[in-house]
Amino acid sequence: MPFVRISLPKKLSLETKNNISAAIHQSLIEEFNIPTADYFHVIEELETHQIKYPESYLGVSHSEEIVYVQIIAGQGRTLDQKRKLYNQIATRISTATEILINNVIIVLLENNGLENWSFGNGEIQESTHLKELQSK
Repeated sequence: MPFVRISLPKKLSLETKNNISAAIHQSLIEEFNIPTADYFHVIEELETHQIKYPESYLGVSHSEEIVYVQIIAGQGRTLDQKRKLYNQIATRISTATEILINNVIIVLLENNGLENWSFGNGEIQESTHLKELQSK
């Protein structure tokens, strides 16, 4: 884990979509210390009329190239780790693509990672990196 859902405009190029996913994954590796192989992303391509957003919210302007990033991850990261993750994701995406940093919206949902995941076989797998995180 984590599980990442990326909702974005269909009109973006495949290269841009792949770069967004890679930017998020690399940021999770560096800031949340996830294993490199822990790469579970869904890229949801939406028509323009399916994406709703305000032109400005909390002093941040948005445009039709808005990208929503939803991350479901196990509990245990600090506020500082979360701030660094959000900054890294937005910065990496804006550096690697035409998406502006203000158009990256991130939502983190946390759960008890030890019992709320199955990565196949209908079983709860034992993840040593999750146990280490929760013992801190």
